[in-house]
Amino acid sequence: MSATPLARIVQGSGPGLLLAHGAGGSARDNWGPLLPDLAAHRTVVAPDYPGSGDSPYEPGEPSLDELADRLVAAADEEGLDAFDLAGYSLGAAVAVRIAARHPGRVRSLLLLAGVTGGSARMRTLAELFVDLADRPDDLAPLMLSVAIGRSWLDELPAEQLRGLREHLKSPVPEGFRQQFRLVARADVRAELAAIAVPTLVVSTTEDMLVAPSQHRLAAEGIPGARLAELTSGHLPVVEALPELRDLVLEFLKG
Repeated sequence: MSATPLARIVQGSGPGLLLAHGAGGSARDNWGPLLPDLAAHRTVVAPDYPGSGDSPYEPGEPSLDELADRLVAAADEEGLDAFDLAGYSLGAAVAVRIAARHPGRVRSLLLLAGVTGGSARMRTLAELFVDLADRPDDLAPLMLSVAIGRSWLDELPAEQLRGLREHLKSPVPEGFRQQFRLVARADVRAELAAIAVPTLVVSTTEDMLVAPSQHRLAAEGIPGARLAELTSGHLPVVEALPELRDLVLEFLKG
């Protein structure tokens, strides 16, 4: 039996751009602030994983292969043949897997703050997120500490910091645990050398969730990949949106 189609955002016109979001997020959470600019140049297809955004929760443990194939199916359903591909965080690992499983479909690859694999520290943090999913009073300060860069956080006014802390106590999406368990086991290092499309790796230099060493692994492993560094924690669409916008649009236009 075929899988239920994923909910998705579709905007814009022109060549296709497929977006893969991060663990515990959604297409709108992770890509929303960039969507108007991206849609000015591309037909953007941004699916939600099961249990995120508008896609209903599905029992079981999704694999990178499954998510990769279902994102490509969403592109098919929207009429995209070849497409540019961008992945954020866990979505970067999904994007690498798409490029490995569907190489003829991908024109270019952009990996933002991406999971590559092989990090015991990242695996430990992902497992801790899963353990604390039902304890928002404990999860919120952990997320505040590791997901947000020190430069942005240290400059945040006290009232906004309190508001952010309360916002992080919101209930997690239904797919949160599944997706962070996938972060803990995701590993695409062996697939990097076979990628043969123009690639930009954006490293968030103050990232304490998916460390810059993970980003460098991808940049060093993909032949001809360009590495760009962004002063930000793991949430560049919040912390460094203008700089991120410039990097992404420059790459897509090139």
